[in-house]
Amino acid sequence: MQKQAHSSKVWFITGAARGIGLSLARQALACGDSVAATSRTLASLQQAFGKSSERLLALELDLVNEASVQIAIDKAIATFGRIDCLVNNAGYGQQGTIEALSDTELRHNFDVNVFAPLHVLRHALAHLRARRSGHVFNVASIVGFQGGYAGWGSYVASKFALAGLTETLAAELAELNIKATVVYPGPVRTGFLSKDTLVVAGRSIADYSEAQSSLDLHLNGLDGKQAGDPEKVAKLILQAASVPEPPVHLFAGKIANTLAEQKMQAVRQDLEAWRGASDATDFTEKRCWKRAN
Repeated sequence: MQKQAHSSKVWFITGAARGIGLSLARQALACGDSVAATSRTLASLQQAFGKSSERLLALELDLVNEASVQIAIDKAIATFGRIDCLVNNAGYGQQGTIEALSDTELRHNFDVNVFAPLHVLRHALAHLRARRSGHVFNVASIVGFQGGYAGWGSYVASKFALAGLTETLAAELAELNIKATVVYPGPVRTGFLSKDTLVVAGRSIADYSEAQSSLDLHLNGLDGKQAGDPEKVAKLILQAASVPEPPVHLFAGKIANTLAEQKMQAVRQDLEAWRGASDATDFTEKRCWKRAN
């Protein structure tokens, strides 16, 4: 891993009142950086950080409201003069089988997990582009890379979308000297799986027993026992922000690394098993031969 001396940065972090976002904001402040920390309520930020300071700007933000996003970005720029590191961290888990999920449940999950980050990007990238500098971090999940979990289709799809979006961003922004990284944490010990945070579909279908077993496991077996340490995930993001050539794909935790390797192996097996049939779907080039006189 490359290392370079720390220079003061300005961070814009969504979902900064808890979990990875909170850990990242606190560590950035401890490093001497400035942070625009956002959450749905100002009270949650005040509870998390206490009094504001010259280097902390607490912003109440409705991420699904584009006007609210624009106001927050403008306030951050007006306060600190720039944004160096943009972190789309806010999101929530939606559980439920594809058949059982309602259109409203699906769309709201995508509004928060996909379209809200797009709001932030649209209004922040112009500032980064003008300075020809910056780093975008989109916090996905290992399920945005390896998605084979019954009952989590909406959440998985939203995180796959965020990962694909980041790959495109990295290609678009390269000529502007702006970096883009998708972070794939494994299970992290935050409030993500608590009954107060995880959203469960209003409808369930008994035939989908695997989905129900997965829900029971996550709520009753994994909540509060996840292997990932949010403080260490935040430190990893800070490390990635400090090097001249950061990764596009940043996996966080042993479980994430193992699942990523399993996914890549499974894809390789499918690719090789079907390579002949796949290659055969191309047009066959016709060659014309002239007979010698």
